[in-house]
Amino acid sequence: MPAVAAAMAAAPAIQLAQTSAAVASETAEKKPGYYGAPRTWMWNPNANTMVDTSKWKKAGPYTIGFSNASISNAWRVAFQHGVLWSAGQHRDEIAHLLVTDANDDPSKQIADIQDLISQGVDILLIAASTEDALDSVVGRATEQGIPVVMVDRKVKTPANYITYVTASDWALGRLEAQWLCETLGGKGNIVMLPGIAGSSVAEIRIKANEEVFSKFPGIKVLEKQYCDWNPATGKSVMAALIQKHGKAIDGVLADSALQGYGAIEAFLDAGYKDGEFPPMTGGDVARMYQLANQHNIKMVGIDYPTSMGITGIETALDVLKGISVPDKVEVSFQVVTSPGADTVSVKGDRHLLDHVSMSDPGDLSPSNGLPAGYNPSTFNPDYPK
Repeated sequence: MPAVAAAMAAAPAIQLAQTSAAVASETAEKKPGYYGAPRTWMWNPNANTMVDTSKWKKAGPYTIGFSNASISNAWRVAFQHGVLWSAGQHRDEIAHLLVTDANDDPSKQIADIQDLISQGVDILLIAASTEDALDSVVGRATEQGIPVVMVDRKVKTPANYITYVTASDWALGRLEAQWLCETLGGKGNIVMLPGIAGSSVAEIRIKANEEVFSKFPGIKVLEKQYCDWNPATGKSVMAALIQKHGKAIDGVLADSALQGYGAIEAFLDAGYKDGEFPPMTGGDVARMYQLANQHNIKMVGIDYPTSMGITGIETALDVLKGISVPDKVEVSFQVVTSPGADTVSVKGDRHLLDHVSMSDPGDLSPSNGLPAGYNPSTFNPDYPK
């Protein structure tokens, strides 16, 4: 590639780093934590591939179709709030944001996407309910000339979409597993509580967990039970595991606080006292952090930031303006540890009560990127419908 062309191709990545650095400098003065360019992007040992979007460039204002897998839990509510709020911040460029909710049903989401296509959307922003079931309909949209940006959850065929807005599930899965293995001194029995079977997010995290476990032969996985990122399911599954294995459970790997705080509630119901809980993982919502603080539970939370909904709208606009985008848009996450829970490899960007307060709503997603004082139960974003 000629030097001038190479410089032009690299420009969006350079702008991303410069913008992130400026934001980091401003934010770092206000609160603790990591707010720089995504480390998973910077530390990637391979080239970050840029996608030329010039063939999708068109004049605005635009109609964006947003197909959401669901708003079935606190994370998904905050994620959708981010999409709607971001569209409202760009109402000079967006004429309409058409929103559908698949209620975690792949068949409904396929119909939703077909309906959005029939309404003549300029671009589709999709959080897929499952990787496999949505692959074909996403591919058909692309074949019909409608650009697709995946956000939060992708489909299995990269050629079927332009880019994927995410926080690295590989990094998240490795970090939580490494922390748990090191916290246990490389030896012990654990149970795994992943999210939804077939979801790209859950399945990638499991693969990343297993990569780490292969380095720690003293770690034994007693059982792995999907919990659908649902607190009630997490509680009932954990209750059954406690009844079956009892004190033989040395650690709990929950890939989110959604099932993680349900698991804590199961330990409480089983009579566990403060300080008796096994170490646990699980970020994303305030209640797990609050319970961990209240009951002296050693934990790490790696927040999967709901702010990626905001980034999804911004990325969709870049595509429609013909601005090159990375084939995977990384969003920064926070590593949060309870007091004294840092390990040799995993150290907190923020400690637990720097991240949430005991007075925060329990269903608050802390890494939301929304205006200060955001409360998911009262937030009502204004956006171009």
